[in-house]
Amino acid sequence: SVRLTGHSAHQLKLAAIDFAATIKEIPGVSNIEDDMPYGRNQLIYKLNARGEALGLTTATLGQQLRTAFDGKLIQLFQDGINEVEVRVTLPENERQNLSALDHLEIVLGSGQTVPLSSVVEWSSKRGFEVLRHAEGELAIEISAEVDPKVNNANSILSTLEKNTLVELASTYAVTYSLQGRSADQSETLADMRYGLIIGLTLIYLVLAWVFASYGWPLVVMAAIPFGLIGALFGHLLLGIDLTILSLFGFFGLSGIVINDSIILLSFYQKAIDRGMAIKLALVEAACQRLRAVILTSLTTIAGLAPLLFETSLQAQFLIPMAAAIAFGLMFSTILVLLIIPVLLSYHEDIYHWCIQLKRF
Repeated sequence: SVRLTGHSAHQLKLAAIDFAATIKEIPGVSNIEDDMPYGRNQLIYKLNARGEALGLTTATLGQQLRTAFDGKLIQLFQDGINEVEVRVTLPENERQNLSALDHLEIVLGSGQTVPLSSVVEWSSKRGFEVLRHAEGELAIEISAEVDPKVNNANSILSTLEKNTLVELASTYAVTYSLQGRSADQSETLADMRYGLIIGLTLIYLVLAWVFASYGWPLVVMAAIPFGLIGALFGHLLLGIDLTILSLFGFFGLSGIVINDSIILLSFYQKAIDRGMAIKLALVEAACQRLRAVILTSLTTIAGLAPLLFETSLQAQFLIPMAAAIAFGLMFSTILVLLIIPVLLSYHEDIYHWCIQLKRF
C-alpha cells in the first residue's frame, strides 16, 4: 500500500490513476485499487457578474439552495410524548427534478427576487464518493497484491521509491508514504536494530562474567556471523525470500551457535586450568567436544527438518525462520570446530604478547 497526500482531491486522483497504470505493468501485481472512488456527477454553481452586482455571495446563495432542497427547521413542538419538527422546503416533486433550478427564485437583500439562472453559471463535474484525510490533509491510498511466486514486494517498493514515486510527487505536487505490510515491516526493523544491540551487549556481559575474561566472549560471539552466512545460503538454496520471520530465526540462531561455542570454550578453560599447553588444550577441546557439539546441532536440525518440507499454508509463514536456524546451524557447526580454536589461539598469542610488552 502507498498513501499519497496533498491539497487537491482531483490531483490526488490523477496521481493515483497514473501510479496504478505504472504498477499494473509489473509482473505479479494484481488487484490494484484506491480508496477514493468516483461518485455521482455534481452540479457546480458560481456567481456571475450580475449576481455579485446584486450583492449576493456564495454563502448566502448556498444557504438559500440548502433551504429549498434540504429544508429549514422552523419550529419544534410536543405532540404527547413525541417531538414534531416543522420544516419548510420545496415540494417533493420539485426537489426531485432538476428543472426546478430554472425557475427557482432567489431573495435579495432588498427583499426582491430574481431567477436563480440569471445570477449563477453552471458546470458539471464528477465528484468523489468519499474523501479521506490523514494527519489533517487529503489522502488517497493505493493498494495491490503481489504474487510471491512471480515477484517480491520489497524489491518492487524499493524500485518505485527510487523512480516512480519521486516523479509522481514532483508532477502532481503530492507527498507519499508506504503503508500496509511494508510500513509495519519498516517499523519492526527499526525496533529490531535496537533489540540486536541490546541482545549482543547482554550476551557479551554474561559471557564476560562467566569466563572472567573480556577477550573470550568476543571469540565466542565471532561464531554468529558464520551462522548468518549459512542462513542466507539456506534461503538462496530453497528459493525463500528474506522476511521478518527470517530475522527472528537469525536471533534464535545466534543463541544456539553461541551455545556450541560455549561447550568448546568450557572444556578448553578446564584443560588450561589443569596446566595443559595452549595448543594441546585447543586440539583436545575440539576432539573431546566434537560429539557434544554435533549432537546438539543435529537434534535441532532434525527437529526443524519436517517443517522445511511442509506444504500446508499455515507452515509457509514459519519456513523462513526454520530455514534460517537449520542451515545456519549446519554451516556454523563445522566452522565452530575449526574457526573457534584458531581464534582462541590468536587470542592467547596476543594476550601473552601484551604481557611481555608490559614487562619491557
